[in-house]
Amino acid sequence: MSQGSAWAWDPGQYRCNAGFVPELGEPLLRLLAPQPGERVLDLGCGDGVLTRRLADAGCVVVGVDASAEMVAAARALGLDARVMDGQRLTFQACFDAVFSNAALHWMTAPDEVLAGVFRALVPGGRVVGEFGGDGNVARIVAALHRALAARGIGGDCPWYFPTPSDYRARLEASGLEVDHIESFDRPTPLPGDVGGWLRTFGRPYLSRLPAGHRESCIAEIVEDLRDELCDEAGRWHADYVRLRFVARRPAGG
Repeated sequence: MSQGSAWAWDPGQYRCNAGFVPELGEPLLRLLAPQPGERVLDLGCGDGVLTRRLADAGCVVVGVDASAEMVAAARALGLDARVMDGQRLTFQACFDAVFSNAALHWMTAPDEVLAGVFRALVPGGRVVGEFGGDGNVARIVAALHRALAARGIGGDCPWYFPTPSDYRARLEASGLEVDHIESFDRPTPLPGDVGGWLRTFGRPYLSRLPAGHRESCIAEIVEDLRDELCDEAGRWHADYVRLRFVARRPAGG
């Protein structure tokens, strides 16, 4: 989830506007194939919905997230959740697996993340992750840049969306062996219009505006994107591209 975010996350808003995130993480859980008794780190656990699934599968699971608000929500589910920046993991060879869903694109120092993942895994341990890949929310990002540029505001994209080749190279440079890596388009239905998505995830951009100007900017972006992301029935989707991978720490490493 949020790593080093400059704002407080609202778990209630997140559930309302982004409840699809844990739902779409179910295939990743199946890819992880957690076994009872395995020690699992959920990296970027958010409000703990998928972390709870790991615990219910019999795993000894620890969730970490940089958002104190999200960690509090995860703890309310009875989970061992801790406030920790995913770019500064402090674990040493204590997990059989690291799991991460829809979080790694918030961590813009990927080499530090992967170094911490390598240290956290026992030899032979695996990491299974999915996050935004190259081209993720490209139309939304372009509309955000247009709206801010019209107001004289610039700035780079605050997320890390790599290509499979770039991320494979980083995984291997960290000492991990890549079993599988792929990138795929996944247009994702939204519970409302794209405004809810922007209020939840677009704040790295919107925070550059005075608070009183943000809603009018959101309304402008909604209209800008209507023809691209809203179908004839009024259903909105986000133009997601996901990167999914499985890697492991060598048994002798």
